[in-house]
Amino acid sequence: MAKFLFVMTGADHWTLADGTEHPTGYWAEEFVAPYEAFTGAGHQIVVATPGGVVPPVDTGSLEAEVNGGAAGAQRVREVIEGAKELHDPVRLEDVDLAEFDAVYYPGGHGPMEDLAVNKDSGALLNAALSSGKPLAVVCHAPAALLATTGDAGVSPFAGYRLTGFSNAEESQAGLADKAKWLLEDRLVALGADYTSGEPWAPHVVTDRNLFTGQNPASSAPLAAAVLKALA
Repeated sequence: MAKFLFVMTGADHWTLADGTEHPTGYWAEEFVAPYEAFTGAGHQIVVATPGGVVPPVDTGSLEAEVNGGAAGAQRVREVIEGAKELHDPVRLEDVDLAEFDAVYYPGGHGPMEDLAVNKDSGALLNAALSSGKPLAVVCHAPAALLATTGDAGVSPFAGYRLTGFSNAEESQAGLADKAKWLLEDRLVALGADYTSGEPWAPHVVTDRNLFTGQNPASSAPLAAAVLKALA
């Protein structure tokens, strides 16, 4: 049995360029699909957030139209309600990476608000990358990589092949023109070898022990890739 650390946002909004707060949190599918895959394989999960707050779900991610209908939306809600780990998170500041076998960051716009500038998360990401343990990050969660630095202020993720929510997808979601910055642009500026697939289609990139997924549809195949690496 492996022990997974889920690092999740504690932010319930994303501050836009005009200063308004766009309600958000984590994206339900990006928690639920890997949670079911990892627990279904017999693995243990611990959730960590900044300050140990209960991670807020983006209510838009609970709607029927993004979950394949009413039945899918109900199932997602039931998984979230029943996931005890989600409702009793530990403080990210207190996490010891040595206690875990793999690390996973779900997305949603929340990480754009808090994890993108969180030094504890940045240090954890640096340590996870150098440890060789599977490190999986999906959708908007690669924003957390912006808080990583190494020698001479260069991120250790520079040069890694990876993906994340694309400019095209942000535009189609109607938020690109309102954002302070776009994730794809920042990942490229970080020095990452960014790639993307078709908008909203699954796209997973693996480079050494780093596993990244582009969007919500990528979370299930991302989890499958991590489980294969642990087998």
